[in-house]
Amino acid sequence: MSATDQIGEVVLAARNIAKSYGNVHALKGVNFEVHRGQVTTLFGENGAGKSTLMKILSGVVQPTSGEIILDGKPVVFSSSSHARDSGISIIHQELSLAPNMNVRDNIFMGREIMTSTGVDFAEEERQTRALMAELEEDIDPLTLVEDLRLGQQQIVEIARALSVNSRILIMDEPTSALSATEVEVLFKVIRDLKSKGVSIVYISHHLEEALQITNHAVVLRDGNMTAYAERKDIDLEWIVRNMVGENFDLGTPPTGHAIGDVALSVENLCVPDAAGAGYNVVDNMSLSVRAGEVVCIYGLMGAGRTELLECVAGRLPASSGRVRLKGQEVSGLSIAERIDRGLVLVPEDRQRDGLVQTMSVGQNLSLASIGNFVRGLFTSRSAEQAIVDEAIRKVHIKTDGGAAAIGSLSGGNQQKVVIGKMLATNPEVILLDEPSRGIDIGAKSEVFKLLAERARSGLAVIYSTSEVGECLSIAHRIIVMRRGRISAEFTSDVTKEKIMAASGESVAH
Repeated sequence: MSATDQIGEVVLAARNIAKSYGNVHALKGVNFEVHRGQVTTLFGENGAGKSTLMKILSGVVQPTSGEIILDGKPVVFSSSSHARDSGISIIHQELSLAPNMNVRDNIFMGREIMTSTGVDFAEEERQTRALMAELEEDIDPLTLVEDLRLGQQQIVEIARALSVNSRILIMDEPTSALSATEVEVLFKVIRDLKSKGVSIVYISHHLEEALQITNHAVVLRDGNMTAYAERKDIDLEWIVRNMVGENFDLGTPPTGHAIGDVALSVENLCVPDAAGAGYNVVDNMSLSVRAGEVVCIYGLMGAGRTELLECVAGRLPASSGRVRLKGQEVSGLSIAERIDRGLVLVPEDRQRDGLVQTMSVGQNLSLASIGNFVRGLFTSRSAEQAIVDEAIRKVHIKTDGGAAAIGSLSGGNQQKVVIGKMLATNPEVILLDEPSRGIDIGAKSEVFKLLAERARSGLAVIYSTSEVGECLSIAHRIIVMRRGRISAEFTSDVTKEKIMAASGESVAH
């Protein structure tokens, strides 16, 4: 930062930006400013236009109308590399890493450090280790990205953006898969970047978290900028009111119905570490959920929640233990056979495991219910369309229709498609692994209401999350996992502090 640069001055601005995709108006004359050495946080529901605006500012897509001003001069970014060369980088909500490449090569892909004899892999590795040290992550630069858990992949994405030394850094949901400790480290990095004059645009559905670091807040709603304020003038209620038009309450666990018999039981389940390190990531666990009951599994990243659910659903093998659905052993069944029996999973990583990107919204929604409309060589298009239309309506998916490309939806609406796809099978038991990742407060409330409604109709729900507040809003019982084991079990009247303490998480006083 030069002596003439002033903290707080406008370095990047969008003026009357509009963007249309066919008949869909994603942005409608939006004005937006980025200030030097400060954090501008962008709030809004899924589909409000946040990611579209950021893609325009970073050169990924072009606006239909309006202009971008950089350092006081109009500029047209022809590509993301053009924007990057101008000092603007973006951490996308959906990770853009190459899974079959190692961490080092992902960070320097397209920007290799060259010498007269070729790529300087040693220097790239040294810089990668330095970036990981800055982010306080013990990730080997030579590890394949596909072997990292989702939170670690997000750290690599952040490291890649930091390696460019941008002066304007756009962070689109950077903490959605991070643990509480990793979030704190990222915030330290952000504060350090601010002190160096780097401008941050921050998008997050974790509202309270975002308030910790923001200097300016902007709210988008249905493609329009509805509110702007400085940090001193805003609180959580201000954000929610401007996002959704009212104060939102995620609610309480569903009541007014009888809890039925045991729908799913897990007995002494052990899941070995996938890397063959010789320990169990799920260690002799037993639990059950009854028809009409919502059980929340809470734990920090790495507690074993994902491995537990994936094993129960048939995605991971168990070394020992049993899984019973309505009293019948299902441990030896395939994923498809378990779905047919009424046991379904909404996976943590929707892009990799929950969606087929080459299929339409409707094809994704109907994929798990294919047996309901395909008989031999014959397909009932009307039956398939009925499944799709009902899922779109019940899960409140914002889309032009079933024929729309899945990639045209916001991250939150894509997550709704994954949930809707599994609910369309009319399951007995649904397992949900971090289902609110990338979902705004309004969409989260809709999902909670939907699960509560289905629970009242007898659906057994196991809801895995690293957000303690969600447990208190939806669960009849809360199971806390720590290092692959159950460390505590509570009813819904427990305090946040007790849940966090049982997980091994530090509790601020």
